[in-house]
Amino acid sequence: MPARPALVVTSIAGDTNPILQQLARGAHAAGWRSLIIGDTKSPATFSLPHCEFLSVADQLAWSDSHSLTYASLCPTKHYARKNIGYLEAIRAGAPFIVETDDDNQPIEFAPARDHNQHSATFFAPRSLLRSAKVLRDHGWLNVYRYWSATDIWPRGFPLEHIQQSVPSLADTPAQLVACPIQQGLADENPDVDAIYRLTRSLPVYFAAHPDIALAHGTWCPFNSQNTTFFPQAFPLLYLPALCSFRMTDIWRSFIAQRICHANGWPILFHNATVRQLRNDHNLMRATPKSAPRSKHSRSNPASSTRSPTSAPATPN
Repeated sequence: MPARPALVVTSIAGDTNPILQQLARGAHAAGWRSLIIGDTKSPATFSLPHCEFLSVADQLAWSDSHSLTYASLCPTKHYARKNIGYLEAIRAGAPFIVETDDDNQPIEFAPARDHNQHSATFFAPRSLLRSAKVLRDHGWLNVYRYWSATDIWPRGFPLEHIQQSVPSLADTPAQLVACPIQQGLADENPDVDAIYRLTRSLPVYFAAHPDIALAHGTWCPFNSQNTTFFPQAFPLLYLPALCSFRMTDIWRSFIAQRICHANGWPILFHNATVRQLRNDHNLMRATPKSAPRSKHSRSNPASSTRSPTSAPATPN
């Protein structure tokens, strides 16, 4: 029997969480595994049909059984424990890995607005090859502007660049490109930073737009809330554990983009296939946690001459 795709989530919610239930049902119907990685605050018992839940004790046992030490080294109470789910999916031979969070409700029925039927719903089949409009050598680019007329920007985007316009795609033909990392947008309460949430209005619903692929020299952060990885990019799944959990996926995205560009792999962005029903966060506490992003991300990422194997956590 061929290995199944895997859906990976980390959560401390219980088995009555409606989004976890929907994710497990949808993954089962699509023929995917559903892996939920718990933490020390997870409930003592967790039983959800069509779902594989790994408590911290299960993670340690799993790690020992495969002669690994990561589960004991990774901090608890940290988003990076999601790495254990990635490792299990890779071990089992998953043809692709989809990740999301327990506050992202999957869109299971294609909205009428959708331009790309294969990306219209969260549980739709995935393909490494995508027809997309490709952008090269544009430096920092706020890709959200193609899906919204508002001044929205993604979490992790350097604030000094948020007012920059984006190039027109009217005369850019779509190309068939291999994209081993594919980022879906999130409607309603999308992945923006605390400064946006404190100064702008929500909810936001993105319009439909053809897929966009950011190739060499074009940079935009991507997150871990609605993202698909294919085997070529499995080594780039790693979430750093020794940084703020609000920035771990953003630092990962910069490292991944540097390596993808060196290998000729564009980063794909596509229409929203989840609605984020955001868990509560203290925005004033969250703001300083993301401050280092702007400090360290000012230089032109396209100017980096470092080798892919020594790519920095921030693009230079």
